[in-house]
Amino acid sequence: MRTAIFPGSFDPFTLGHADIVSRGLRLFDKVVIAIGVNPDKKTLFSPEERLQQIQACYAHEPRVEVLLWQGLMVDLARQWQADCFLKGVRSVVDFEYERTMASINAKISDSSIETCLLYARPELEAVQSSVVRELLHHKADVKAFLPEALHYLSK
Repeated sequence: MRTAIFPGSFDPFTLGHADIVSRGLRLFDKVVIAIGVNPDKKTLFSPEERLQQIQACYAHEPRVEVLLWQGLMVDLARQWQADCFLKGVRSVVDFEYERTMASINAKISDSSIETCLLYARPELEAVQSSVVRELLHHKADVKAFLPEALHYLSK
């Protein structure tokens, strides 16, 4: 079974993230959405809230696992016997960052885990969790940026 790990903070999970998962499911048998838990990072939603939110999006998709993870992603990939890290890129800045991370992950995993970059669809390039958080802070309607299961976040 070909498995991909899709890591991120997902604070919150957006249509851009959902699109990467959807496209990843065409390439892999299973996609593991790994919500990074970093106690030093300030987030709008707690790790448990983000877990519940994303699980709600994929309640009827058995090929998607959602979990919390604190530690090195290569360790999680080994645990799941994953073939690949699945990453989305919107810009050259994202690409440069992901290229650096892919190089580091290859070195610490003895090159056993590949990185698969999927470019954001043009209509989703501007969708960023940080922008959605800012809009939520100002009580703006963010439904256009979120999967339907998360529309309740827009008050």
